[in-house]
Amino acid sequence: MTTAPWRDPALPAPARVDDLLPRMTLEEKTAQLYGVWVGAATDGDGVAPLQREMTADYDWDELITRGLGQLTRSFGTAPVAPALGARALARAQRRITAAGRFGIPAIAHEECLAGFTAWQATAYPVPLAWGAAFDPPLVEELGRRIGEDLRSVGVHQGLAPVLDVVRDPRWGRVEETIGEDPYLVGTIGTAYVRGLESAGIVATLKHFAGYASSAGARNLAPVRAGVREFADVTLPPFEMALRDGGARSVMAAYNETDGVPASADPRLLTELLRDEWDFTGTVVADYFGIGFLRTLHRVAGTEAEAAQLALAAGIDVELPTLKCYGRPLVAAVREGTVPESLVDRAVRRVLLQKCELGLLDEDWDPEPDGPIDLDSTANRDLARRLAEESVVLLDNPDGVLPLAPDTRIAVVGPRAADALAMLGCYSFPSHVLAHHPEADLGIAIPTVLESLRAELPDAKVTFAEGCDVSGPDTAGFEEAVARAAEADVCVAVLGDRAGLFGRGTSGEGCDVADLSLPGVQAGLLDALLSTGVPVVLVLLTGRPYALGRWQGRLGAVVQAFFPGEEGGPAVAGVLSGRVNPSGRLPVSVPRVPGGQPWTYLQPPLGLAGEVSNLDPTPLYPFGHGRSYTTFAWELVSQGTAEIDTDGSYDVTVAVRNTSERAGAEVVQLYLHDPVASVTRPDVRLIGYRRLELAPGDSRRVTFRFHADLSAFTDREGARVVEPGALELRVGASSAAARGTVRLQLTGPVRRLGPDRVLRCETEVV
Repeated sequence: MTTAPWRDPALPAPARVDDLLPRMTLEEKTAQLYGVWVGAATDGDGVAPLQREMTADYDWDELITRGLGQLTRSFGTAPVAPALGARALARAQRRITAAGRFGIPAIAHEECLAGFTAWQATAYPVPLAWGAAFDPPLVEELGRRIGEDLRSVGVHQGLAPVLDVVRDPRWGRVEETIGEDPYLVGTIGTAYVRGLESAGIVATLKHFAGYASSAGARNLAPVRAGVREFADVTLPPFEMALRDGGARSVMAAYNETDGVPASADPRLLTELLRDEWDFTGTVVADYFGIGFLRTLHRVAGTEAEAAQLALAAGIDVELPTLKCYGRPLVAAVREGTVPESLVDRAVRRVLLQKCELGLLDEDWDPEPDGPIDLDSTANRDLARRLAEESVVLLDNPDGVLPLAPDTRIAVVGPRAADALAMLGCYSFPSHVLAHHPEADLGIAIPTVLESLRAELPDAKVTFAEGCDVSGPDTAGFEEAVARAAEADVCVAVLGDRAGLFGRGTSGEGCDVADLSLPGVQAGLLDALLSTGVPVVLVLLTGRPYALGRWQGRLGAVVQAFFPGEEGGPAVAGVLSGRVNPSGRLPVSVPRVPGGQPWTYLQPPLGLAGEVSNLDPTPLYPFGHGRSYTTFAWELVSQGTAEIDTDGSYDVTVAVRNTSERAGAEVVQLYLHDPVASVTRPDVRLIGYRRLELAPGDSRRVTFRFHADLSAFTDREGARVVEPGALELRVGASSAAARGTVRLQLTGPVRRLGPDRVLRCETEVV
C-alpha cells in the first residue's frame, strides 16, 4: 500500500500540507475554515450573543462529505455524562472521516474559562480569583489539569484564557478577567496557557483586542482607547502569552476600535500579530463575529462581503458554525471577488495545526483511552487550594475574625445557602443548566452555610436569607435582623448571581450602571448593622462593589470572586481561622458607586487633587489584602544606583514572619516614573512573588529589574526606554510602599523590538 506524502508522519508538517492542499477542491478547502454547532438552540435564549438569529441551517450528512474544520461544544451545549459524550464525539469524528475524501477529523473545541464547561466537570474559581491568588505555578497546574480532562474526552482546543485587562469594573465580564493590571494579567494568563498547552490542548487567547475598554462598560460597545492605552495596557498580556506561553490560537474580539472592527482589521490580525510578533497559529472568530460585520458593525452588506473582510484581515476559522465561510465564500471566490489565495492561506494554517495534533495521521484514533472522571479528588483538591489562596481579607480592624469555635452565629444573606453563589457565568451550571431545569448540578457544591456549620460544629448557627440577590422585596429583613440580634456575630453573605445577557448581575452581557450592591442588599446590610451586633461581610461576586458606605462600621470584610465548587469550605476556613487568608486584590475596591470608571493605572490628573471635587481614590487599593499573620519587611537594596538604558539592577527585600502561625505574603514591585515624554501611571506593577513563611521564618526576594520594564509607547508610536530618574517601590499593595530604590537611567533613548524583556524574574533564598 502506498501512503500519500501528506499522511506520512515522518515528513515535516509543512511538506505534508504542501502535498495535501493542491489535492483539495475549493469546497473541501473552505470546509476546513468553519465549525458546526450540533444541537445549538435556534429558539429562545442562547449561550452566545444573538445565537438564534445567527445560527445557520445545514444538512449534516451532506455537509461532512466535504470535510469539517471544527466541532463546536459537544459537551458544552447540553448535560451529557462525560463517558457518553466522549463516545458520541468519537462517533461523530468517525462519520466525518468516513464521509470526506481525505478522512480528516475535525478539531473539537470547548470553553474552559474556569474549568471544562461540561456537565459533571470540576468548577474551579473564576480567573479574577486566579489574579487574587498571585500564584502563577498554581495556575499553571490548573491549566494542565483542565487540559488533561479535555484531552481525555477527545477535545483539542480550549477557548481560554481571557486576557482582557479591566478598564471599567461595571463591565459584566470582569469575572472572566484576571484583573486591572497588564503585568498581573500577562503573567497569570501565561501560566494558564503553559499548563493547557503542556497537556496538548490548543490554548486560544481572547479577546484580541480591546474588548474590555468598551465605552460605558457596555458589552460589545465601541472602544475609544488611545494608541498608548492600547499598546501599553491592552496588548502586553497577549504578547507575553504568545511569546512565553506558546499559545497556538487567538480569538478575534467583537469590538470596534476607532471605527474599525477587530474582525476586519488587518493591522491587528496580520501586521501586528503575524508580521511583528511572528505568530504562526490560527486566528478564530468569536462566536458569530464574522456575521456581525454585516448585522452589527454594518461594514459589510452581505455574508460574502463579511467573509472577504474577515479572511483578508487574517481570521482563519469561522466559529461557532458556518454562516459566511460556507456557500457565500465559495460563491465569492468563484465570482472573483475573493482571491483563492486568501482561502489557501487560512487552510494552510488550519491543516498545519491539525498536523501538529496528529489529525492527519493514518492511525489517528478518536476513541477515549481509559476511564473518564472530570471531577476527581485531585481536581477538587486543586480547586480548594486555589479557592483558599484567592480569598481576600479586606479588613479585620477589631480582630472579629477568626470566629470563636463555640459562638452564636447568624448567617444572613441571599448568597449564603445557594450553591450557584460560588460559580461564574462560564461554569456549566450557570452557563447551560439554566436551559435544562430537569438536570441536577452534576457536582457537589457546598454552600457557605453548610461549610460553616461543618467547620464550626460547636457553634450555634442560624440562618435567614433576608432578600433576593437582585429583587426589590424587603419582607425578609425582619427575620434577618431578628436572627442577627440573637447572635454574638452576624455573617452577611452578599453578592452576585452569575448569568448571561441580563439574566444575572454579573457575567457576559450583565453590565451595570454603577457599583452599588445589587438589589436591596445594601439595605439589608444597613439593617443588620443597626442591631449593634458585629457584622462580618462576606462578598461572593464577579466584580468589586463600592463599600465606602460601611467604612469603619463592619467587624470584618471578606472578598471572594466566584471561588468555585470548593469555595464554600475555603471561605468557611478563612472565617474559622483554619485558612490563613493570603489573597490580594486584582482590582481596586471603590469607595463610592460613582467613583468609576477607575483603575489604579492613573497618571497624575487621574488621581485625587484640587482640580476636581470628586475623589476617585479606592477604599481598598490594587494588591491589598490582610492576613492573620504579621510580617516584617527590610529593603536590603538601598540608596540610588545608576544603570544604562539597556542595563539591569537587583532589588532585594527580606520578609520575616513575626507571628506564631504560618502565613503567606505577596511581595510586590512597582515602578514610578517621575518625568517622561508622555504622561505615565503614577505607579504600575512590574514584579511580584508569593512567599509561604513558617512562624519566625525569613526569606529574601530578589527582583531582577531590567530597564526594558520601564518602556512605554512614545509620541511617534515606538516602544522606548528613556534616560532619566526612576523609582522602584517595594510594597504590600499599590498604595503601601515599604521601601524605595532610586535609579538613574543613562545613555540614549532605546527603541525596543519584539525581543524585549517582558517579565521581572525573581529569586528567593
